[in-house]
Amino acid sequence: MTVFSATSPRSRTRPRAHFVPFVLGGVFAAGAIALVAYLLWPTWSTGGANDPDKLPVSVGGTLFNLPTSAIRMKIQRHSGPQERIDLDFLYPSLEPPSTPKHVTADDVEAAMQPIDRIFLSIAAHHDALAPEQRAATIYPRYLDQAATTPEDGLTMRMFRADTPYGNEDFYSAASPALTARCTRDAATPGMCLSERRVDCADLTFRFPRSWLSQWRDVAEAMDKLTGQLRGPR
Repeated sequence: MTVFSATSPRSRTRPRAHFVPFVLGGVFAAGAIALVAYLLWPTWSTGGANDPDKLPVSVGGTLFNLPTSAIRMKIQRHSGPQERIDLDFLYPSLEPPSTPKHVTADDVEAAMQPIDRIFLSIAAHHDALAPEQRAATIYPRYLDQAATTPEDGLTMRMFRADTPYGNEDFYSAASPALTARCTRDAATPGMCLSERRVDCADLTFRFPRSWLSQWRDVAEAMDKLTGQLRGPR
């Protein structure tokens, strides 16, 4: 009995003594993992009040600083390289638009509201033909030979009906420089498309054809946006 009572406590204590280092090791490992996760966790999110005002985005290797709220698709609201990004800006203020209103059944039935913004797509061009070269070498093949007399410095030429641009007109001006392909007013208002190249990216602006009545203001707005969005060289 004396031998049993003397050895029994030691036999119960020995497993606990081996178990303690494992517990302590697990605690330290969990703490290290939590610390690393905290340090590496990104400080931005894809949406919400804590989004940064601007995001550095590389398109085709060309850097742009883009207002977060102007980016139209949430999936594009992140920094780093992107193949294409789509934005819109209020016109003529060129401010990013506010959060869009919730559309109800009554809103759908309401009359179409005039477009109050200029749309912009930035995409890598992958050595495609530059917009100015397209305007100089491709479009003339499809244009009607007759050209309208420049009105307030802006010239309009119609594309022939049997061409890929048969329902469009081509506008051009020298000062300030402007080239634009515009669809004609029909069931929906006509829209204009104006392109320009910035290093390895092509910028495509879209705006209502009716704005051409103040075409100088539109051309200057596109120049201003291009300068504002271009990142440091």
